[in-house]
Amino acid sequence: MREAISTGKNWYVALLEAIGLWGSAEEPHEGRYYRYLIGGEAFDWLTLADRLCQEIDGLVPEGEKLDLLFAATPPIELPPGEFRQLIGDVKYRAYLNYLYGVVVEEALLSVVEEEVLKENGHLTLVLGQRIEQEAYRRIYAAEMTDLLTLFRGQRGYANGDSMTLTEKKEFTYWLFKYRVEHSEKAKVASDTRKALAWLQHQWNSSTKKRPVQTTGIQLLLGRTA
Repeated sequence: MREAISTGKNWYVALLEAIGLWGSAEEPHEGRYYRYLIGGEAFDWLTLADRLCQEIDGLVPEGEKLDLLFAATPPIELPPGEFRQLIGDVKYRAYLNYLYGVVVEEALLSVVEEEVLKENGHLTLVLGQRIEQEAYRRIYAAEMTDLLTLFRGQRGYANGDSMTLTEKKEFTYWLFKYRVEHSEKAKVASDTRKALAWLQHQWNSSTKKRPVQTTGIQLLLGRTA
């Protein structure tokens, strides 16, 4: 990757090529543990991009790197299909799992929380955690704490008040699979459409359009239209 960049290749393209060659699902590195495959199925490519970008500090514009890692906005827009070609079919399918199982699931929780807020007059200070708890009941027909306990028990994780970002992603993907397994098909489809509509609204409200290959929002909308 460093050699490709130093010889003039666009750093984002070189990064995607490196991602395509990468073989580890997780690893410890400089005091931090990285997990790139959530639930053994969902490819968190931006976490791997973050890891690889540490190897090219000083070779790429800092602003472009931060836009990619924190706003999912790449420095160039690739032709349709090239993102998939660069990272490979296997990783691309796992990337779609991440989009549906983590990105869309997070969107569903957000939109249902907004519904609860509107019904209660935006009394966030009064309701506090009750908003999130009610959202879980409506989506999963279960208490958030019970679901978290079940998830941690299945994974062999210790119970506690805190949750790492990686565990949160794993829990979200687990929730997606739980919802698909335990909800009626019509409700699963309805909730997914609701989440996609919320993502579409976020896309339309964005002041900076993001390429399809990065966010995957337009891809998801197109696949479910």
